[in-house]
Amino acid sequence: MAKAKVVFVMGATGTGKSRLAIDLALRFGGEVVNSDKMQIYDGLHVITNKVTDEERQGVPHHLLGGFPPDADFTAGDFRDEATRAVESITLRCRLPVIAGGSNSFIEELVEGADRQFLRRFECCFLWVDVHPPVLHRFLGERVDRMVASGLVDEVRALFDPDVVADYSRGARRAIGVLEMDRFLRAEAENAEESVKAALMEAAIDEIKAKTCELTCCQLQKINRLCGSFGRRVRKVDATDVLVKGRAAADAAWEELVVGPSVDFVADFLQREESPEAEKQQLGATLTNEPVA
Repeated sequence: MAKAKVVFVMGATGTGKSRLAIDLALRFGGEVVNSDKMQIYDGLHVITNKVTDEERQGVPHHLLGGFPPDADFTAGDFRDEATRAVESITLRCRLPVIAGGSNSFIEELVEGADRQFLRRFECCFLWVDVHPPVLHRFLGERVDRMVASGLVDEVRALFDPDVVADYSRGARRAIGVLEMDRFLRAEAENAEESVKAALMEAAIDEIKAKTCELTCCQLQKINRLCGSFGRRVRKVDATDVLVKGRAAADAAWEELVVGPSVDFVADFLQREESPEAEKQQLGATLTNEPVA
């Protein structure tokens, strides 16, 4: 019996993974499974850049929220929850599209528990890439937009000046929460406006710097994972999308990202993998060697 097929969309933060996942789901009758470890939690819509209801365009999303901010959701928890979501989607003859920037979650799902996921499902992987200097500039601008859209109010809602918060658990691990701590404490103590302004500026700069550092770590992990996943990976370059104006950016997105991705997924869905090829692919994953 042919295995059900699953599409993964990987990439550093800010590269357009969620957008591409929705585009693919709309074209292939799919549903999106979130694999971003911070978007698993309820709340913090701005700071974690969750897709809005409008952006989802009616595409069902799984594991996008649903867990309290203080929960300690592990990679093993994700493996179990995501497997159940994929099972549910495939039973309804829909295509699961797993998308998010937490590559440790993807690694655990695909390679954990004795690679049971790979034994049960046939997978392909899309990697949305952006040239780092262009991505970092875009992310700096995005942080400014997030601040204007209510980032500080979101963090303030989690903040209690009388409690020493544990920033190593749950939603408080999100970049932007710890960084706002000094500003919010100064605000609670009615510090002078000049002091608060300086702390706010420092917090925003730190958020930008840590976000860029995160992308570097993500890219290192993606490169390693691609060595395991072999020829099941297709890389698409979205750099030009971020350097163009709005109208031109949308056209570039369709041409440079959506078009090649749709072709890759269509070929994947139509292709029937032979038992020999399946064994070769699984063996490559088990040994962390790419397939020639």
